[in-house]
Amino acid sequence: MIRLSGVGLSYGPIRALHDIDLQVNAGEVTCVLGDNGAGKSTLIKIMSGLHPHTAGRFHIDDRETVLRSPRDALDLGIATVYQDLAVVPLMPVWRNFFLGSELTTGRFPLRRLRIREMRGTAETALNDMGIAVADIDQPIGTLSGGQRQSVAIARAVHFGARVLILDEPTAALGVHQSGVVLRYIAAARDRGLGVVLVTHNPHHAHLVGDHFVVLKLGATVLDARRGAVTLDQLTAQMSGGDELTELARELRRPA
Repeated sequence: MIRLSGVGLSYGPIRALHDIDLQVNAGEVTCVLGDNGAGKSTLIKIMSGLHPHTAGRFHIDDRETVLRSPRDALDLGIATVYQDLAVVPLMPVWRNFFLGSELTTGRFPLRRLRIREMRGTAETALNDMGIAVADIDQPIGTLSGGQRQSVAIARAVHFGARVLILDEPTAALGVHQSGVVLRYIAAARDRGLGVVLVTHNPHHAHLVGDHFVVLKLGATVLDARRGAVTLDQLTAQMSGGDELTELARELRRPA
């Protein structure tokens, strides 16, 4: 669905990302891992259309593309769920579900929201994903972090996303709520979406991932399918294995 070949992004003389190869397939979870400053956010900006790449080739459905805006990405079925979720806490769940894509009737200035239809559609879409919300009219801010993430995933699926990019969806969640989000990531994968999970947690990535890419200082240091890498190897790459070994040697107490 998406193929990046030698993609890079430079801000003047500064290379934020260089020579990135990445492939996103339908019905798979591609995990992009890395520490702070590794280039994960820059990669998201390229794939979501926020910044056009300055090097390499970006193919969508085997057609070379340059995304000029997030709207270009959405029109091609690429939806990004950011860590802050872009929700309005005091608005009801159904209102947030249609935020920016409201159903209306009539002409300006007498245009009205089709509230009953939006409430029913949101409730059906959440139920189809197996997401249980006590009351579709409750403010979304009263939901747990995992539930809010799940609503954002269901919203992207409902509005036609074929590729779903998730930016650190479990970063601020506990173990139970992280499990909730990972289940819905698996559900989106099983629906045939290509999922890109951007995370710094190798344990969460290894639970659902089919393909793993580890970035460091804007370059790829690991690119492997699930069967070719263990959790320990993934964790070692994430934590800078050789650097930690050297640091442990330096910090060792004298006999």
